[in-house]
Amino acid sequence: MSIAEDNARLLDEFTDALWLENGLSRNTINSYRTDLLKLGRWLVERRHADGGFSSVTQADLLAFLSSEIVQGAKASTASRALSCMRRFYQYLLRQDKIKLNPTLNIDSPKIPRYLPETLSEAEVEMLLAAPDIQLPLGLRDRAMLELLYATGLRVSELVDLQISQVRQDMGIVHILGKGNKERLVPFGEEALHWLMQYLQQARPDILGDKHSSKLFITVHGAAMTRQAFWYLIKRHALQAGIDKPLSPHTLRHAFATHLLNHGADLRVVQLLLGHTDISTTQIYTHVASERLKQLHAKHHPRG
Repeated sequence: MSIAEDNARLLDEFTDALWLENGLSRNTINSYRTDLLKLGRWLVERRHADGGFSSVTQADLLAFLSSEIVQGAKASTASRALSCMRRFYQYLLRQDKIKLNPTLNIDSPKIPRYLPETLSEAEVEMLLAAPDIQLPLGLRDRAMLELLYATGLRVSELVDLQISQVRQDMGIVHILGKGNKERLVPFGEEALHWLMQYLQQARPDILGDKHSSKLFITVHGAAMTRQAFWYLIKRHALQAGIDKPLSPHTLRHAFATHLLNHGADLRVVQLLLGHTDISTTQIYTHVASERLKQLHAKHHPRG
């Protein structure tokens, strides 16, 4: 068996274990595979002793991470790659494929805490009103935007929704999120209104004689993809005159920020977002703090 074949076999075994044992999402597993393939290519280019994953040393991994940063990789990208390699080599150690874990004692790069780009409440209203609700596809887009802003779902969770996951009578969405973790997320009257309009008027027109269990569908009767949905959001933002860079999490950030601005508890926001660790949610306190500073400066006599 060649080194390339051996690397591919180890990678397949590892990603299969991620799915079977940890229930990680397809997107997460693909990210792990991409990072490890990049490491494999680097080993070959460096003419490593044999180019195999199982013979890598700590010095190799440090050199690889350094080369990534020199080539312009962000600290967050290098940190994600290191996290991936740690998990991979822990797996190889458990499987007796290696004797020593080369990731031990490698520190993660320090990641600056950036404030996530978000939209003001007025901008969200402009975005929500942008789709042409006289058209079936416009009504679908309005329902998707309303539900996304009302729940703070990840985009992948939104486009993967089955009709059966939405309890219209209770105003709740049942989500199976990262790592197969379940959570119940409520949504309000406004989102329910647009969701009902879409289900009763637009979805039957879009679906025609085709069949689908997915909640949000395309003109072909297939499930909406993340890429297609974010193309739609950017188009609607342009129509609304919103001149801000949008990310796949823009409305999710707005959901969390606006909840905190209106007095929501951080733990509640953590549960709604599906964050395992409260530290992931705490970045939104920085956003809310900035808003409080602006309000203080504007309204306090000594501001």
